[in-house]
Formats: sequence, C-alpha cells, structure tokens
Amino acid sequence: MPRPTVHRTPFGSAQGAPTDLWTLDSGTGVSAGILTYGASLHRLTVPDTAGATTSVVRSLSTLDDYTAEHPYFGAVVGRYANRIAHGRFVLDGTEHHIPANDRGHALHGGPDGFHTKVWEGAPDRTDDSVSVRLTLHSPDGEMGFPGALDATVTYTLDTAGTLAVDYVSVTDRPTVVNLTNHAYFDLAGHDDVLGHHLEVDADAYLPVDDDGIPLGPPAEVRGTPFDLTAPRVLGERLATEDPQLRAAGGYDHCWVLRDAGGGLRRAARLTAPDAARVLEVWTTEPGIQVYTANQLDGSFTDGTGRRHERHGSVCLETQHLPDSPNRPDLPSTVLRPGETARSRTELRFPHLGDQPIALRRGGLL
Repeated sequence: MPRPTVHRTPFGSAQGAPTDLWTLDSGTGVSAGILTYGASLHRLTVPDTAGATTSVVRSLSTLDDYTAEHPYFGAVVGRYANRIAHGRFVLDGTEHHIPANDRGHALHGGPDGFHTKVWEGAPDRTDDSVSVRLTLHSPDGEMGFPGALDATVTYTLDTAGTLAVDYVSVTDRPTVVNLTNHAYFDLAGHDDVLGHHLEVDADAYLPVDDDGIPLGPPAEVRGTPFDLTAPRVLGERLATEDPQLRAAGGYDHCWVLRDAGGGLRRAARLTAPDAARVLEVWTTEPGIQVYTANQLDGSFTDGTGRRHERHGSVCLETQHLPDSPNRPDLPSTVLRPGETARSRTELRFPHLGDQPIALRRGGLL
C-alpha cells in the first residue's frame, strides 16, 4: 500500500507574504490541495466507482482570483461564519460593531474576515495520514471583534480517503467565534447539481427573513421543502413554490442537527445523480448551512475556463447557528480566556468502500 505524502508548492504572494499550495495525497486515490491564502480547500480529487478522478469542489484559477472579491470559494470563514444581524452584538454589557457587508448585516466575519488572510502552514505525516496545520493570529479589535484570537485549522487526509478539518481557537478576552469551511461541492461535474440527492440529519431548520436573518426559533421541517430526512433530488425541492425558497433563490438556510451534544455524528449525505460518488459530512457542530449557490452568475471560472453558475454546486457548511451572539436561546458561541473552542468536520466518501482505489484506478480490480 503506498504511503500518504504531503508537499508544498509556491502559489504567489499576497499582502507582502508568500502563499503556498499544500498537497495532501492519501496514496490510495484521494488528494486535497490547501491554500495558505484563506486556509482554502482549493481542490479535493476523488475517484468515482469506476476509478475516474475529478475534483469535487469548485475553485478559482490563480491567487489573483482568490485575492479579488469572490463568494468564499473553499475558504475558512470567520471570526464568525454566517450572519450577525445589523453587524452588532452585546457581550458582557458592551456593544460591538462588525462592518456590514451583506444587506446591512455582517457576513462571515466582515469584509476583511479570515478568508482574506495569509495563514502559516506546517505539515505532518504518520503511517496512515498526512496533514497541514494552518495558524492565524487575529488581533484585538480586528473587524470589531473583541479579544486577540489565535485560530488553528488542521486538514488531515487518511488512507481511507477521509478529509478531516479540525478547528481550534483561544482568546485573551471574551469574544465570539464560529468557524467553517465554505467549499462548493459538485460530485458529478455537470452544469448544475439539481440532479444530486441530498439528505440532512435534522428535524428542524431556521426560517429567515429576506436578508437571511433568523425570524425566530427553529421550525419543524416536516411538510416543507426543507424536509431532507430522506434523500431528495435537489432540483425537485428547489422547484417547490415556497416563500422561503423564493426569497433566497434556493437553499440558504441552517438546519439544526439532531443530537447536538458535541459528539461526531453524520450531518448530511450528498449523492451524485448516477451514485458514482457519495459524500458524507460528519461534524461536532450543532448546525449545517446548506447553500445552493443561488447568487453565482458565471462571473467566476476555474483553471479549465469552466464557469461557476447558479445552482452549479452546493455548500454544506458545518457551524453554530446564525446570529447566535444575539440569540441566547441558541447554542452559545462565546469564548472566554482559559477556554478552547474546538470542532471537527469530516468529509467521507463511502462509495470508495474497502477496495484500494489506486489499484482500481489502474484497472487491476
């Protein structure tokens, strides 16, 4: 069995600092490319059941594309993923203001959030996995958030083809933190993902207003287009006449996962139309934001010139719930000195089974 490998390739420079592309190769057919710019998942190459490989995440071509404004392709977003209503929250009696960058609200940590930063990368390797550990220091007051925050994001790829993402944060003053990865998934390479099947392990979701801010407490999915408790064809669901879908142009909602006690459990299962690739998302987080690329309009392309179009991909963002700093009824995102915020998300590909993909790809199985 080939050993997994990790190596670094220069990827230009940004903000006066060099940026790198770290390649994690499982040795068994799955590989991941991680940029230090934005701690971004640049590619994730996965064989299908016939051994054909392609990246299952949408990406941009060059560093210039990533440093220009874009809708967070593959980036780690923070200090607070998703929305904070009106860019304000009160913590321990003090009001804090985050620059509004989405219809009068703060989205994904503000305009200069973690997706715009150059992270420091360091590799590691064991007999059955390879990883790159990315670190970032966010000073007190950056984007209006209190406290200096040290964040670590570690991508680990093992020989089974599972890509794990571990998030760790510590602070020197009380603050809020909510990190996630904003990858756009496409398992089949078609013009859209409307033929994909999606299942989400949740019985409730958060209805939102026209700006994407939660309207109130979680609502049951039963009897709505948000019922994904069994696999559903995305296109059929999105075609449903529903005010929530119409306002957002598709899914841009957070589901409240079952068994939110902090343990690792399955959150979602995405299946290509021909079932040749299957992605399962496992997480310790209490929620998952499903976004069906409603705002993409062909303005962005990858290295092949392929355009990223509306409903051409789907994001499955494991996270705490939107606007939690203003919602004491939701799981807290407050982090205090002496505490450590930890979460883990795993991307698993059950269609790979137990067969050695490198052999199957070579036609030996």
